Amino acid sequence: MEIDVLGPLAVRENGVSITPTAPKPRQVLALLALHADQVVPVGSLIEELWAATPPRSARTTLQTYVLQLRELIAVALEKDEPVEGQPRRSAKDVLVTLPGGYLLRGGGTSDVREFERLAGTGYRAMDSEDFRDAAQQLREALGLWSGSAFADVQTGAQLEMEAKRLEESRLCALDQRIEADLRLGRHRELLAELTVLVSRYRTHENLHAQFMLALHGAGRRGEALDVYQRLRSTLVRDLGIEPSARLRRVQRSILMTSPEAPTQPEKTGGERLVRVS
Repeated sequence: MEIDVLGPLAVRENGVSITPTAPKPRQVLALLALHADQVVPVGSLIEELWAATPPRSARTTLQTYVLQLRELIAVALEKDEPVEGQPRRSAKDVLVTLPGGYLLRGGGTSDVREFERLAGTGYRAMDSEDFRDAAQQLREALGLWSGSAFADVQTGAQLEMEAKRLEESRLCALDQRIEADLRLGRHRELLAELTVLVSRYRTHENLHAQFMLALHGAGRRGEALDVYQRLRSTLVRDLGIEPSARLRRVQRSILMTSPEAPTQPEKTGGERLVRVS
C-alpha cells in the first residue's frame, strides 16, 4: 500500500486508488492511513467525524463508511497475483476489524514515515557538522510535501491536531535545512526563499535571523538590519514582546562585522521561537 498525506490524500493498493470522494469516508481513511498498522479506536473515529455531538446512529454510520472503503479495497485487490498454496487477500484482511477499533494494514510506503526517516538522518548529520549531507537529506525530506497535510480532507479535531504536528515537523526540518545551507555559504541562493518565508511567518524569529544572516552574507548589511527593525516593530505591536536574546545577538554581530566577513549562524536549540501563520 502507498500512503500519501503530506498534501492531498492519496492511498493506493496495487497502484489502484482506494481514496473515496465522499468527505466523511475520506476523513475515516485519512485517520486510518496516518496510523497505518495501528488500531484506531471506534471512539476516536466517531470523535473525528462528529466531535462532541455524534448522532445516535454514529456506530452504524461508521460501519457503513468502513464498508465503502472495503469495496474500494476489494477492487484494488483484484490485481493481486495469486500465490500457490495461499488464499487471496480479502478487503477485511487489509482493513481489519479488531476489538474496539479498526486497523489499516499499510505494509508498503508512507510519505510521513519517509519524511521522518530522512529528517532524522538530516538532524544527525547536523549534530556531526556534516552540513552538506544534512542539507541534502533535509531537502529530500521536504520534497515529499506537496501542500499542507490532508490538504483536501475535511478535518475534525484529531486530524487538525495531526496536521499542526506535521506542519511543526516540516518547519523544524526547513529551519535546519536553511541553517545547513547558511553554513555552506549559500547566502545568495537563500534570499528568494527566505523573502517568501518571512512574509508568511511574520513573527517567526529564527527565519528572520536566518534572513538577516543571508542578506549580510550577500553583502546587503543595511537590509539585514532593516529586517531586524521591522520584526521588532511587529513583535512589540502585535505581541507586546521584545526580540529574543538570540536575535539581538545576531543584530549585534552584523553591526560589528563588515560585509566582507559575514557572521556564522548559531545553533538554535533551546532558544525562544515565536511562530504564527
